[in-house]
Amino acid sequence: MSTQLLIGGRFYSSSSPDATAMAVTDGTVVWLGAEAPGRAMHPGAEIVDLDGAFVAPAFVDPHVHVTALGLRLTGLDLAGTGSLAELLAAVRRHAAAHPEGVIVGEGWDDTAWPEQRPPTAAEIDEAAGPGRLVYLARVDAHSAVASSALLDAAGDLGEGYRRGEPVRADAHHLVRAVALAKLDAAHRDRARRAALDTAAAHGIVAVHECAGPDISGADDLRELLAFEHGVRVRAYWGEAVRTAAEARALVDELGVAGLAGDLFVDGSLGSHTALLRTPYADASGCGKNFLDGDAVTAHVRACTEAGIQAGFHAIGDAAVDLVVAGFAAVAAELGGPAVAARGHRVEHAEMVDAAAIDQLAALGVIASVQPGFDAAWGGPDGMYATRLGAERAAGLNPFAAMAAAGISLAVGSDAPVTTLNPWEQVRAAVHHRTAGHGLSPRAAFAAATRGAWRAGGVRDGVAGTLVPGAPASYAVWDAGELVVAAAADTVQRWSTDPRSRVPGLPRLDPGAPLPTCLRTVRDGTTIYAA
Repeated sequence: MSTQLLIGGRFYSSSSPDATAMAVTDGTVVWLGAEAPGRAMHPGAEIVDLDGAFVAPAFVDPHVHVTALGLRLTGLDLAGTGSLAELLAAVRRHAAAHPEGVIVGEGWDDTAWPEQRPPTAAEIDEAAGPGRLVYLARVDAHSAVASSALLDAAGDLGEGYRRGEPVRADAHHLVRAVALAKLDAAHRDRARRAALDTAAAHGIVAVHECAGPDISGADDLRELLAFEHGVRVRAYWGEAVRTAAEARALVDELGVAGLAGDLFVDGSLGSHTALLRTPYADASGCGKNFLDGDAVTAHVRACTEAGIQAGFHAIGDAAVDLVVAGFAAVAAELGGPAVAARGHRVEHAEMVDAAAIDQLAALGVIASVQPGFDAAWGGPDGMYATRLGAERAAGLNPFAAMAAAGISLAVGSDAPVTTLNPWEQVRAAVHHRTAGHGLSPRAAFAAATRGAWRAGGVRDGVAGTLVPGAPASYAVWDAGELVVAAAADTVQRWSTDPRSRVPGLPRLDPGAPLPTCLRTVRDGTTIYAA
């Protein structure tokens, strides 16, 4: 047996909130407490002096797109472009620096641009040069602008294509598939390594890849699952099935953990494709429906009978209605416990009302949520308010109500849609832009650790904690003062009193520096060191 004794630290542990030392044997936490007894109990241990660093359970991000994130990190990142002119200038520079190959860019958002419109294919052609294949995904990844050459290469685009506008829906899926197919395997591997290295450097030991036929395709998924890295990848596949036999065959064929993740019931608010009960405030129509109620119910039934985790992407209130109705129908047929036992998921769940919250809680459905969406687009002047009007927008992402009803929350990023920085997501969950919707720091942190493990099917009671018997998956942080903060003054004051023995977390005030990762350890093995 091999034992490490970590000393001189501050540990986030419910069982030993005053601990300054932790012993790890063969990848498992075996003891926490004071340094002196730790040395006496583990005389032959390797000593690791933490010099006052903060040690907490490592993060899990339950919703990422690994290759897409890596392409953004290694390629054309358009997240900082403040205007149409800036985007075109960025494309022009990138094309000059990389005169060959397809250009893939991610992250533009036209809602705050002075031009108030996305680029056209003709403008992309002028910036990149004639004949160049260019694919530029909007920040929400549900629409994109493409060069004329790429549009021509995609052939008959069908639904979702209107000349002079970004491609959406089926046309977008087709254009994206053609663009990604033009990248060679070495390019894709560089992107994957960059993405997973970034995850490890932010204290993340596992990610849930949300793949699908309309996202990155089966070949990308197979390459990702064969890619060796210290960050564990749990993969989901977003394709609907109708029978248990079909579900089992698809899971076995692809090697995925479930038929969930980005199985699209609708699209996104930013691209006007989220499915709404009533029309958008700034556009005609109610969005796009990719999966009807019968298909939703059939998929839940098939996966429940097969013992497979199911799930859906649902953002708009009408999309959430379809998902809730599907789960409820199968619960009525097979029994609520059978549905709850599978740990089925709904991704995003942004427009959920009280009735939907109660039903999801009763059925044991896990909500995989992204607080960074609210930080980026919430508030009275944000994109949500533009798309929906201020009153409807204020009801989005009601994390507090979801948690209070008993829904198990898993906090993630949907990277590259928002940044792969878990502390930013935790802070966004705490400082929600709508009063009353935020979580306490402890609840938000738990949702990004224990809740995310649970969303991935780990229900052993110790994953995502630092207690004896837990896997030694933790991160070491350079952090300032630790505090015990409540979500509101109405919370009982004993919980913020040092005598309550509640472990503290770093300050998450807006604008305050967030912790810096010094080391990330998965099952006792270091996968990142600063």
